[in-house]
Amino acid sequence: MRIKVHATSLNFRDILVADRMYPVPAGADLVPLSDGAGVIDAVGPGATPWSVGDRVVSVYFSGWGDGPPAPSMGLGLGSGSENGMLAEYVLLPADRVVRAPDSLSLTEAATLPCAALTAWSAVRGNRPYRARPLNAEDTVLVLGTSGVSLFALQLAKASGAQVWATSSSESKLERLRQLGVAGTVNYRTTPRWGEQIFARTGGAQLVVNAAGSGSMDQAIAAVAFDGDIAFMGLFDQAGAVPDLMTLMGKAASIRGVAVGSRAAFRDLADTIDEYAIEPIIDRVVPFDEAPEAYRVQSSSTQFGKVVIEMVAAT
Repeated sequence: MRIKVHATSLNFRDILVADRMYPVPAGADLVPLSDGAGVIDAVGPGATPWSVGDRVVSVYFSGWGDGPPAPSMGLGLGSGSENGMLAEYVLLPADRVVRAPDSLSLTEAATLPCAALTAWSAVRGNRPYRARPLNAEDTVLVLGTSGVSLFALQLAKASGAQVWATSSSESKLERLRQLGVAGTVNYRTTPRWGEQIFARTGGAQLVVNAAGSGSMDQAIAAVAFDGDIAFMGLFDQAGAVPDLMTLMGKAASIRGVAVGSRAAFRDLADTIDEYAIEPIIDRVVPFDEAPEAYRVQSSSTQFGKVVIEMVAAT
């Protein structure tokens, strides 16, 4: 299928790809970015169930239709040898897209494939979903204000859970409070923030650690007994083994999260429509200002997703 791309969005992973710090260095002619949304404008044989005019969003991994991850799924669009979405037109097989949520514009939908689906998998797990859904009795802690953290905040709030959040920026903490979080902690001024959150909440049933292994000890301190730490962070790496004794004493778990399957993405899209979840976007720039989008994504200033619109798209 050929897709006329309307918009793409960036993730921290795309900075690693550009800096040749990803597991497989990208070639010089690689088309970057995993996340994009657009309209199908041509279909070939075997493109069922898609038709010209369908609004679609890219699927991050190859060959992960449902269930647990597949060893052959690769590193995702826009990395290694697999071209991504930063182009006016892209060619993708029928199983590398899902239908865009009806409630979102294509600019908004372009933010979903990596960060939103990772947040969904952090909150729900992989299909078949074994963990009980969150409810009003639960506390969820999100670390930082990355795209994953903000989507996890929104999904947890949609489930009725109380959400706590951390940041080192007072202005971002105020933004988080405006989004309705139950409590915030500045991890810079409160180094033992996990212990404080545990004391104030009794522990979080779910900690979404999109910060990195350097934050794991305090995530363990914050998690509730029999709680769950969903881990996918690349920002902050630890120099020592985490506090496994406390983890064991709490009978808590650390669970790795690797974006998610195509079937999970469809579930996410349905939930976005059901709860009218609107992606938080920091800024939208035109294609000819793509270097500025990379600059912002590389900084610590943004709050929400950075989107590139293809100016020739409609």
